Amino acid sequence: MSRAIAAPLALAFLAAPGFAQKLNPVQWSLTLEPSSAPPGGQVALRLTAAMDAGWHLYSLTTPRPPIATTISLAKNPAIAGFKVYQPAPVRKLDPNFDTETETFDGKAVFLIVATIAGDAPGGSVELAAGIRYQACDDKQCLPPRRNTVTARLTIDPAAQPARIAIPGGHSEPSSGASSSAQTPAPPPSAAGGEPQPFGTFLLVAFGLGLAAIFTPCVFPMIPITMSFFLKKEAATRRESIVQAGVFALGIIVLFSGLGLLTTAILGPFGVVQLGSNPWVNTFIAAVFLIFGLSLLGAFEITIPSNVLTRLDRASQRGGLLGTLLMGLTFSLTSFACVGPFVGTLLAASVQSGGIQPLLGMAAFATGLASPFFFLALFPALLQRMPKSGGWLARVKVVLGFVILAAMLKYISNVDQVLQWNLLTRERFLSAWVVLFALAGLYLLGLLRMEGVRPEDSLGAGRLLTAAALLIFAISLIPGIFGARLGELDAYVPPPSAGSGLAAPGAAQDLAWMKNQYREALDRAKSENKPVFVNFTGYACTNCHWMKANMFTRPQIATRLKDFVLVELYTDGTDAESEANQKLQESRFSTVAIPYYAILDAGGKTIASFAGLTRDTGEFLAFLNSAPAPDSAAAGF
Repeated sequence: MSRAIAAPLALAFLAAPGFAQKLNPVQWSLTLEPSSAPPGGQVALRLTAAMDAGWHLYSLTTPRPPIATTISLAKNPAIAGFKVYQPAPVRKLDPNFDTETETFDGKAVFLIVATIAGDAPGGSVELAAGIRYQACDDKQCLPPRRNTVTARLTIDPAAQPARIAIPGGHSEPSSGASSSAQTPAPPPSAAGGEPQPFGTFLLVAFGLGLAAIFTPCVFPMIPITMSFFLKKEAATRRESIVQAGVFALGIIVLFSGLGLLTTAILGPFGVVQLGSNPWVNTFIAAVFLIFGLSLLGAFEITIPSNVLTRLDRASQRGGLLGTLLMGLTFSLTSFACVGPFVGTLLAASVQSGGIQPLLGMAAFATGLASPFFFLALFPALLQRMPKSGGWLARVKVVLGFVILAAMLKYISNVDQVLQWNLLTRERFLSAWVVLFALAGLYLLGLLRMEGVRPEDSLGAGRLLTAAALLIFAISLIPGIFGARLGELDAYVPPPSAGSGLAAPGAAQDLAWMKNQYREALDRAKSENKPVFVNFTGYACTNCHWMKANMFTRPQIATRLKDFVLVELYTDGTDAESEANQKLQESRFSTVAIPYYAILDAGGKTIASFAGLTRDTGEFLAFLNSAPAPDSAAAGF
């Protein structure tokens, strides 16, 4: 077992640094001239960017869509103000953005002229230059990143004031690169993907881990975990804590190793796409089918006798092997489901290099494992409580129906990605109505199965739970006939094209082009309209939610009619999805879906928007960044 775990972890730790290194083609350094100056004097900081062959970064004044380089000095009481000068950039057509940009390649030396405060005390101070930049080659662009370099200045009242000469070709950008030392760093752009402070990054990673508990393939593992620990006999509370700790630690170590190994092999985009992979979804659906039928009493999952013998021997030495195996099973089962969380997390951290991807994955896995640590403790205490029996059988049966319903989600993912259209919206919802209704009828005693005997009284808890299940089942029926289901629309298949079941409202008048990027640009030119690009996925729940709940809001639907609308699917198995992936990654430097971009008729990016939002005003403001219809002609 130890060798099996150590091998993938070793590969992950060896591969991840090399993977991150490829994403760091620009090296920064900072020198001072002179190294000492009196209060009130000036000093020149020469900030040098050395770029790998074939790579470039953008000037301080380059127009969007590329990310312009930003340079500033960190707040320091010894510095009264500063100005930034850049060398002359090269202006040329950039194939990544299909527009003219201002770039530097090879080596670029920026000049920061800092004025020392008149009341600055003598002594040594550290000056820190902060840089935000985007590096690109002729085929791809990396997400924007930050870097900080430092140099040490000696403030000496006896030093002679230096006269700073601005090198030929250097100029002060008119966009406001001049600044005072008190000017805060520029805010991150909406689509920039700028790295967060490290502490905030870890908190976000931990929070994503907690949120991942509620994904469809993680949440059903709760009863399985409880069942596993109910069967383990711990003589003392200390043994219960050790068993729970080993289980949680196994999730953290194995999950981190799986994440880094998969990212080293597939890249962050590949991790995101893992959640929509047909083979992965088929495997998860099969696992859920087996667990669901077992919970319903169709059969009992048993471990082969030779394995039981080995586990028994291991238990005599501490019983940790079985717990680690359970942690491994949990990690493998849940990994693909949380791929979008993991892929976005790693894409945000991997360009920082070092151990940040590893620590981010560890923080994520800790958030994911922490509820299971307490759940692993709870059954151990629950087992010692009196009258713990009958209701557990009822919980097991109800969860069996719920897990079978969750299984349909993964079958639906396969059906949509492969575009078979066998598990349509109507069939999917009909199956959910039946499964949840059966669970409610079972709790009422109308469906005879294990856990409910004829002589058992119907308590208030069981009655209310049955009522909730039946209400939920009945509330799904309108969705079969085309009604919107709100939050649930993120998880159920959309209405089929031409089915006549499109959701009512202004959104049904929207004409979407599918996987026709070039055709959309041509149409935009002919109709003199901007283009609204929707990078989406067949199995992307947030994408489905936005289309069902945001795009259908009257003010949003009305505004979308002013665009040429195109959907670019990135999670299919066809060549079109692969081309859309490459377009999104190279053009917009992101792996996230949903992702929205507004382009003008010439293909230039006007604005972009990443992820899900429930704020109508926020998304409407994004749409309004495009010219209004009555002024569109002037803009193009």
